[in-house]
Amino acid sequence: MKVGFAVPVSGPWATPANIRRIATRAEELGYASLWTFQRVLYPEGHPMGPVYRSVHDPVVTLAHLSALTRRVELGVAVVNAFVQPVVLAKQLATLQTLSDGRLVAGIGLGWLPEEFEAAGAGFAARGRRGEEFVEVLRRCWNDEVVEYDGEFFQIPPAYMDPKPVPPPSVLLGGAAERALERAGRLADGWVSASREDLGRIGEKVSMVKSAADKAGRDPQALRIVCRGVTKVRAGERGPLTGTYEQIRADVAELAEKGVTDVFHDLNFDPEIVTAPPEEAMRRAEEALEALA
Repeated sequence: MKVGFAVPVSGPWATPANIRRIATRAEELGYASLWTFQRVLYPEGHPMGPVYRSVHDPVVTLAHLSALTRRVELGVAVVNAFVQPVVLAKQLATLQTLSDGRLVAGIGLGWLPEEFEAAGAGFAARGRRGEEFVEVLRRCWNDEVVEYDGEFFQIPPAYMDPKPVPPPSVLLGGAAERALERAGRLADGWVSASREDLGRIGEKVSMVKSAADKAGRDPQALRIVCRGVTKVRAGERGPLTGTYEQIRADVAELAEKGVTDVFHDLNFDPEIVTAPPEEAMRRAEEALEALA
């Protein structure tokens, strides 16, 4: 089991100084990875809550942190497929090169119609669009001459250099059966969502691995990454919610269910994202030390 930590990207605590502090201290403490997530828009009147109200761009944040760290992996969970894949392929290729090959690219289908509308992308047929999206990324990273003629994306014969060496690994998100099948069939692994029922995550892991096996791929080679919505609570109990001792025990239990990576994400704790930045960071640094 590899253990990572999400940097502050949501709410008042996500200041430049706090982002840098969590990232560099996590690397000092031996964490395996740093993580970000994407939210482009917060529609007026939407009930999503404070976690999504104010969020930094995940790729730009990781690019900044790539210059401040040397060893730790840099993961995004996830960039959604309403963006243009050729432009994203170039950005991720550059980040992979500048970080000396430390990028983990999580890709999601997206679920907020307003973001698709603002990006000029169709909300329907997201599954087929997502499959083409991954194919375009990989062609841009691997083919000497990139060419593609699909339902959603077209690329005339062209060069796209320099190539990232090695290409970033691609994880797919999603919780529906078709999404899990797609991850096992196409991706280098699967990343769970913030709303995932971690008590039943073993069922999802089995579905991903079964799809990989049916596709003639090695199920054991896949990364199974759990976004750990971690909440430190003395009097409350749930998956990754409780005392530090209980949270550490939950991580061990996730490993038994087939999870290969877990990252603690405090961005999804309302008590963190609504607290004054100083108090949020005090609690975050305590958690960073205790869960290393």
